[in-house]
Amino acid sequence: MMTLIRLIPTIAFSLLTLALSAQGIRFFEGKWSEALAKAKAEERLIFADAYASWCGPCKRMAATVFTDAQVGEFFNANFINVKYDMEKPENAEFARQYPVSAYPTLMILDASGKVVQKHVGGLTAEGLIAFAQKALGTASLSQDVEKEYEAGNRDPQLVLRYIRGLNRANKPSLKVTNDYLNTNKNYNDPITRQIILEGTVEADSRVFDLLIAHRAAIAVQEGTQKVDERIHFACKNTVKKAIEFRDARLLEEAKAKMKTNLPTQAEEFAFDADMRYFAATKDAKNYLKSAQAYQKKLVRNDAARLHQLVNNMITLFPKDADVLNQAEKWAKIAAENGGLGEYYLTLADIHRRKGDKTNARAAAEKALKAPGTQDNLVLKGRVEMFLKSLEE
Repeated sequence: MMTLIRLIPTIAFSLLTLALSAQGIRFFEGKWSEALAKAKAEERLIFADAYASWCGPCKRMAATVFTDAQVGEFFNANFINVKYDMEKPENAEFARQYPVSAYPTLMILDASGKVVQKHVGGLTAEGLIAFAQKALGTASLSQDVEKEYEAGNRDPQLVLRYIRGLNRANKPSLKVTNDYLNTNKNYNDPITRQIILEGTVEADSRVFDLLIAHRAAIAVQEGTQKVDERIHFACKNTVKKAIEFRDARLLEEAKAKMKTNLPTQAEEFAFDADMRYFAATKDAKNYLKSAQAYQKKLVRNDAARLHQLVNNMITLFPKDADVLNQAEKWAKIAAENGGLGEYYLTLADIHRRKGDKTNARAAAEKALKAPGTQDNLVLKGRVEMFLKSLEE
């Protein structure tokens, strides 16, 4: 958090980025009144980032959190996203309605402009998603809509709103979608097409097959990007189901449907799916094999991606000798290529895990001397604490 008097701000884990959402959060460019109108028309909540240009945590979130693939995928699917520099005259309308005392202030609002949830201070990618999920769970599913549906109302618009609300509240919606489509087979109807799109939540489903069968028409109506994102979303959910039920056949089905329907995204999706599955099943051998293939084909020696992969590996399998040996090699490449203190500290940590205090100290000292470490009080403190721990 950074207060208006500019106080100095005092291992997020994320899996692989996916190219489909590599752009991160897409922020709506327009007036606040237009954002409200869009939220009302699309029946969505609004995510608002109230920031200042001089705010350090704001800059870090803009550079590392809002650009995160999983954050982008989640927020683009569920919110109208806006960001306002609260000190600029053109944003005075928003600043008057929602005065803040510290930056960043993150808000979830409904289409009427009512604040549903608020957080003051920076968040990690994981923390931001958790913050938003809580708001979706409490605000997305209208009790009136649910009551009407349970009472037998099957008006197409109401069914669409109900499915959308269930999805955003992270509740099962597939039965509602199937029940509607079992008796409404006019796939030229615009509302039916919307229901197919919104109701596609798993790749191993009849609704997914209907989306693919009518993909061209739905893309014309709703936009190609929305359809592509839904295909990816459904395939990812089938991977989650494969993990939940330890069903490798579902894993392969998800990868196959990505390859058929989103071929340009299929390779990275497959690597990610395999690593998620082997991580969940605690299969270190196959996880490492998949990680090595991923590094060789896509990551190569890119410092940032290599460092993220290394962090994932040591988080998931902190005591596996083969994983640590490979992580050590890649961490060294990431540190030498990237030169960041964070990268050298990760290398130092791996050396220590392997019982090599000499190289751990050498890497930590490089972290302390790396560009930017002295200006980053949090990182500097972590390195100094690490060095002190080696003396114990």
